[in-house]
Amino acid sequence: MKKSCWTMSLLVGEFVAFGLAPTGAPAGEQDVAALAKEVATKGWIVYGARSPKGDWDLFIMRPDGSAIRDITNTPGSGEAAPRFSPDGTKLLYRRLPKDAKIDHDKWGFQGNLIIANADGANPIVIGQEGEYPWAAWSPDGKQVSCLTKKGILVVDLATKKQVRQIPRKGFYQQLFWSPDGTWFCGVANLLGQNWTVARMGATSGEVNAVNTYQNCTPDWFPDSKRLIFSHRPGNQDGYGYTQLWMADGDGKNRRLVFGEDGRHMYGGCVSPDGKYVLFTSGPKDGSGSDTDGAPMHLMRLADTPAIAGESKALRKIHPNTKDGPVLSLPMGWEPHWTYAQIGGTK
Repeated sequence: MKKSCWTMSLLVGEFVAFGLAPTGAPAGEQDVAALAKEVATKGWIVYGARSPKGDWDLFIMRPDGSAIRDITNTPGSGEAAPRFSPDGTKLLYRRLPKDAKIDHDKWGFQGNLIIANADGANPIVIGQEGEYPWAAWSPDGKQVSCLTKKGILVVDLATKKQVRQIPRKGFYQQLFWSPDGTWFCGVANLLGQNWTVARMGATSGEVNAVNTYQNCTPDWFPDSKRLIFSHRPGNQDGYGYTQLWMADGDGKNRRLVFGEDGRHMYGGCVSPDGKYVLFTSGPKDGSGSDTDGAPMHLMRLADTPAIAGESKALRKIHPNTKDGPVLSLPMGWEPHWTYAQIGGTK
C-alpha cells in the first residue's frame, strides 16, 4: 500500500473505507468524508462479491458503503454481473455453479439468466445454461437484448419470443442498450482492430467506433449521448495499465476520467443523475473476477480527470488534472447503481 495513494477517511458499516488521495491534490480525510455524506442517501449500489462462505453472492449497499446486505445468499451457486432494471424494481444477473470461475471477458455466456426483485427476492430462472447471452434490459424493462453468434436478438420477456434480429457486425461482448432505446454499445472487432468500443443503432444497425485499441466494459451516461469505458492506451511503457475514459457516442470529446500507474480500472458506471462515477481498481488486469474482485471506488465526475498515486508517466501525459476526493468501497465486481427505493427505503 503506497503512502502517497491512501489515507483513512471514515468508518462505515463493518469495514473501514479509505479515501484515495492523489499526490499533490488537496483531497484529504475531510474531503472524502464530505463526499461520503453527500452520496449516502443517493439510492443503492448492487455488486457481486465473495461471501464469508467463499462463494459469489450479490450484495447491495448505500453509495457511502453502509447498510451492506447479501441479497442472494445461495451456498449452492454463485451470482454475478447484476444490473438494475431502468425503473429500479428488478434485477438481472447470471447464476453460475458454485465453484465456477467468472471469466471477465466471457461472463455473458456463463450460467443462467436470472431475473429477480431489486432486493433479490423471487428469483426466476430464464432459460437454460448459456441461453440469453449478454442479456441487457430494454429501456422499458419488458425486453432484453442478447448478443449471439447469429446476431443481436431482442426478446420479449413475457412470452420469451424473439421480436427482431440485427446483424452483430463484429460485436462480441458487453452489449448494453442506451437509456433512450436508440443505441447499443459494446466491444467489437471494427475498422481492422479488436477490443474497440463501438455504438450501433438499435433499429438501423449502423455502427461507428467510439474508441479503438484496447477497450472494454463500456456503459452509458443517462443522457444516452456519452459513454464511459475502460481503455489501455498504447502510449505507455510495456503492457501498460487500464484507465477509465469517457467520450461522446460519435467518438468525439474523448478524455481521461481516472487512472493510476500500477492499477487497472474496470466496470465504470455513472450514477442515474450523471454526477458521479463508480468503478473498480485492481493491481491485476481482469478486475479480479477470477479471484475476489477488486476495491470499488466512487467520485464526482466534476472532480475528473483525476490521477492517483505518484504515477509519474501518466501525469506527464495528463499534466492538468483536478484530482478530487475518491471514496473507496469494499471489494466487488461489476457494480451498478439505482436511485429507486429498495425494501421500502428511499
